[in-house]
Amino acid sequence: MILAADLIWMPVALYLSYTVRHGVAHTHTFWLTYLQFILVASALWVGLFSAMKLDGFRMGWYMPAVASQLILGIGTLILLLLAIDDLARFYVSRLLLGYFGALLFAGCVCIRRGVHAFLRSRYLEWAVRRVIVVGSGPVAREIAAKFGRHPELLCQVVGFLCSEDAGLDLHPQGPSEGYLNISTLGIIDLLRNRGVDEVIVALPSMDSGVMNLAARCRIQGIRVSVVPHPYELYLSKPELVDVGGLPVLQLHQANAAFADSIWKRGLDVVFGLILAVLTLPLVLAGILVLRKRPGGGMSFERRCGRLGETFSMLRLNSERDRAGISRWESMLQRLSITELPQLWNVLRGDMSLVGPRPESPERVKHYSDWQRQRLNVKPGMTGMAQVHGLREQNSSEEKTRYDLQYMLNSSPFLDLSLMMQTAWTLIMRFIRLPGAPRQQTDNQTDPVLNRVFEGTIPNAHRAQSSTN
Repeated sequence: MILAADLIWMPVALYLSYTVRHGVAHTHTFWLTYLQFILVASALWVGLFSAMKLDGFRMGWYMPAVASQLILGIGTLILLLLAIDDLARFYVSRLLLGYFGALLFAGCVCIRRGVHAFLRSRYLEWAVRRVIVVGSGPVAREIAAKFGRHPELLCQVVGFLCSEDAGLDLHPQGPSEGYLNISTLGIIDLLRNRGVDEVIVALPSMDSGVMNLAARCRIQGIRVSVVPHPYELYLSKPELVDVGGLPVLQLHQANAAFADSIWKRGLDVVFGLILAVLTLPLVLAGILVLRKRPGGGMSFERRCGRLGETFSMLRLNSERDRAGISRWESMLQRLSITELPQLWNVLRGDMSLVGPRPESPERVKHYSDWQRQRLNVKPGMTGMAQVHGLREQNSSEEKTRYDLQYMLNSSPFLDLSLMMQTAWTLIMRFIRLPGAPRQQTDNQTDPVLNRVFEGTIPNAHRAQSSTN
C-alpha cells in the first residue's frame, strides 16, 4: 500500500514540478509529453523500493532513518533518470528534476507519517491482537519493545507470564509482591478472561509446564509462537524447513562482506578526508579550550579493534561525566567534538566511519561469546547503536543488539544512511534544551511494559504455593 501511494504521488509531484518550472500545463499535453518518463521512473522506484526497503516500518518508523533512506533512494532515482535522459533523450529539465526530487521526498515522508499515524489510531483497535509474552528476561522485554515500535504488526503486548524456576527475573519493573502462583488451567482461564489472542514463548528452554500451557492454548484457539533463543541467530538468516513433519530451523550465514570490503575502505578514506578538512577548525578550537588540562588538549586511549587487537584511539582530552567542567567543555562532549580526532584512526585503518564503537580491553575481557561477535569487523566512529541514543555508559549487551543488526545488513547505503542519522542526532543535541528527555530506544523502558499483568507458570512437578 505504501508503494502504491508512492506511485500515485509520483505523477502528481512531476505535474506540480512542471507547474513551478514552466507554469500551468494542459493536462492532455502534459501526459503526452511525460507519460514515458513517468513509466520509467515508476519502474525504477519499484526496484529501488524493494532493494533498499524504503517502506519505513523496517526501520521501526524511526523518522531520521526513514528520511535518510528516502534521500538515498530518491537521489539514486534522480541519477538514474539523468543517465536515462541522456540515452533516451527525454529532454527533461535538470531544474525540473530537482523540483521533482524535492516534492517526491516530501510526499513520501508524509505518506509514511500518515500510515504510521493511522496504525497508531483507534480506527484499527478492532484488528489488534492481544499478546502475552511468556518470560521476563531481556529477550521478552525486547519483544515487547519491538511490538511497541512496529504498529503495522497489529499486536499489543498486554502482559507477561513468568516461569518461577527458569532462572529469570520474575519482576523486571519492581518488587515481586502481588504475584500469584496459579495452575496451567488457571492461566488458561486468565488468558480467556483477558481476551488474549496469542502467546509468545521467550524462554531459554521449555519445561513440561510451558509445553502443557502451549498445548492448552492451541486447544482454546489461542495462537502460540516461539522465539528461538540462541543469540547466535543474530548473525544468521534463519529458515524454517519442514522435514517429514519435523520443523528444522536452518541457519544460513549472513552476507556481511561489505563490512570488510575494499569498497568500505574506499568510502572511509574519501569521506574521512572530507570530514577531516571540514572539522579541523572545530578540533583546533577544542584543543585550545582543553590546552591547560594535564597532558594537553589531546589524549590516546587503548581500545580493542577488529578481532580484539588493541590500538590507540585519539580523542580530545576531556573526561566523560567529570564534575565541574566548563560550559565549553560540556558542549564539546555533548556534540561529540571530542571524538572528531578519531578521523585520524579512520585514515590509518584502525577504525571505520561506521561500525561498532570500540571499547576498552577491560570491558572486552568480560564479553560473552555472543558479544564478541561485534569484534568481527572494524570499530566505527558511529553506528546503529549511537544513532538510537546509546552511548559509552550504556551496557555492551544493549549496544551489541544494534551492532549485530548492522553487521547483518551492512551495505554502502546503510553506511551513508547512518552517517546522515548521526548528523541529525548531533543537530538535535545542539538545539535540544537542557534537561529535555532523551528519545526512547528499543532497550529503554517502553510504555507497553507498564501495561502488564503478571503470573507464574509453575513446574509441573511442584505444588501450588505463594511466590511471596
